[in-house]
Amino acid sequence: MGPAPGDFAARVLHRVGIPRDRYDLYLHLDAPAGGLYVAYGADAVTGAALGTALSGPQAFEEAHRARTGRSAIPTTKPLPGLRTALRTGRARGLAIDLPELTEAERSVLDAVRTIPRGQLRPLAWVAREAALPDSAAVTAALVANPVPLLIPCHRVTFDDGGPCDLRYGPIAGEALRRAEGMDEALVGLSRAGTVFLGSDTTRIYCHPTCAHARRITPVHQVPFRSARDAQAAGYRACKSCRPIAA
Repeated sequence: MGPAPGDFAARVLHRVGIPRDRYDLYLHLDAPAGGLYVAYGADAVTGAALGTALSGPQAFEEAHRARTGRSAIPTTKPLPGLRTALRTGRARGLAIDLPELTEAERSVLDAVRTIPRGQLRPLAWVAREAALPDSAAVTAALVANPVPLLIPCHRVTFDDGGPCDLRYGPIAGEALRRAEGMDEALVGLSRAGTVFLGSDTTRIYCHPTCAHARRITPVHQVPFRSARDAQAAGYRACKSCRPIAA
């Protein structure tokens, strides 16, 4: 007799009539940093964890139950749209249900979900988008993010440009950014203190990883350490990445 199908337990629960809101399904999918465990309910993702953060499936099941109060049952069938979101790095349209979050945490993570694939945004930008007065609530929400990768905290930096890998750790964060093809030269500019990058032809300044900043040839790049410096030099903010004004 061969092994039971990967979604055997889920089939049994369905057949005996256990209500769907009593449990979530989960599976492990290919992704950088050891893959990704993803749990989902009837129509939305309810939790996730990087493979490098856990010792295995049982650890994910235990953590999910402790956070949500629901069992996580293995399956082989992902939520529709999940594989595409992971493959493209564009998960903004994927339904995510996290009722345990506070209003501030939800606002922060909603803002993080708008950061485009392959780009970075600082804490102050996230705070502005979340309509919060400062970055303290932002860092707390990043640490508590219950859906890593799908809510891309690896795309957030400290305000000085250094990666803010509070949820992932630097090794996993670096792997996730590398997988998105982030230009290391532009990321390096941020680490060296170039908070914004201007073009001396358009007189526009952007975040260094903005799609428009990537098109600035080296001879026309003008580095700025602050929005105040950029505006004092006669540059205006990019309408695409919408950097913080002075």
